[in-house]
Amino acid sequence: MKICEITGKVAVVGNNVSHSNHKTKRKFNPNLKTKRFWSEEEGRWITLKVSAAGMKTINKNGLAAALKNAAAAKKVY
Repeated sequence: MKICEITGKVAVVGNNVSHSNHKTKRKFNPNLKTKRFWSEEEGRWITLKVSAAGMKTINKNGLAAALKNAAAAKKVY
């Protein structure tokens, strides 16, 4: 499923709007990347599916704090 494991961002539904104002459904997906982060506390790599905003959160607060405050459902890291 397309969900950021840090911020909890998910795909949302909207419309494509043509020049004639004809609307068709579309999906806006989050900017997700699969990235490995080094955990100093555990001494191992942790692979996360995170959005660009999630990467900025990890860079700002640190990996341990970001995982502790993660908005997505908790799973074993």
